[in-house]
Amino acid sequence: MYASLKSIGAYAPERILNNFHLEEMVETSDEWIEKRTGIKERRIASEDESTSDLGVKAAEQAIERAGIAKEEIDLIICATLSPDYLCMPSTACVIAGKLGIHNVMAFDISAACSGFVYMLSMAKAFIESGMKKNILLIGAEKISSLVDYTDRGTCILFGDGAGAAIIGRTEDKNEAIVDIHASADGRYGELLMTPGCGSKYPCSQETLDNKLNFIKMQGNDVYKIAVKTLTNDVIDILEKNNVQVSDVDHFIPHQANLRIIEAVRTKLEFPLEKTVLTVAKYGNTSAASIPMAMNDAYEQGRIKKGDLMLLDTFGGGFTWASALVRFGGH
Repeated sequence: MYASLKSIGAYAPERILNNFHLEEMVETSDEWIEKRTGIKERRIASEDESTSDLGVKAAEQAIERAGIAKEEIDLIICATLSPDYLCMPSTACVIAGKLGIHNVMAFDISAACSGFVYMLSMAKAFIESGMKKNILLIGAEKISSLVDYTDRGTCILFGDGAGAAIIGRTEDKNEAIVDIHASADGRYGELLMTPGCGSKYPCSQETLDNKLNFIKMQGNDVYKIAVKTLTNDVIDILEKNNVQVSDVDHFIPHQANLRIIEAVRTKLEFPLEKTVLTVAKYGNTSAASIPMAMNDAYEQGRIKKGDLMLLDTFGGGFTWASALVRFGGH
């Protein structure tokens, strides 16, 4: 029995924040942003939309495409760095309640931008151990709630959105998740973090005055480590599974920055036509990034049943992960 990615779904909020809008908010320009990041616009959730609301819409689409009833789902995992609530309940529990799915295991994970691939690793283990049959994975983010729109180093990068997938069982190895590598190195945590409002710097007037509740990033250092780490991780998973670049149908990297994607793609000699790119219209949606990109390719008719996808991601922590996944849906 193998674990299989049975369906994909996504949701992007209606409001668009483009580079020209940001020109009016912070000292920057459309030309500078696009040259440095490849981002042209990003989606921003409305004030009455929470992370769980975005996740519910993506989940409903994934469930419908999988052709299963909600009652058949026996585990829900949500990856997010922008949960509805600081401590509890988990966003996964909130989503389960809104979906009307009761009495099933539900929890969040915190792995920043690597969250979706981390969840895939967990789902593979749950399915292939026989513990679960149909798992709902959700990567959902309302990062706009964590962004300081006076900090041009971060506010140009992030957007809101959600992606979801159903992981189920298959006996066909040609529809299976092949392999997943996931790792972390906490020595670099301070290069990309949200310092305040946790137990180290509890929420206070001083915390808010110093804007410690917002994302802080040392961009140049993150860029250098990300390119090196992502490249090495992809080489490792390909060699371990005796897979050539030519065997991969779709390269779906985390959509953080076009320069990072291009650096990794060029080093590994992945053809541009096999690379899925959505960074220009969504920006960095963290844990939602890869499933949103996958969904775009699916809806364009690019991803077919049995296609081999290479996923590659890097995020705060630092965390990183790569996966070889055959699409088991229709």
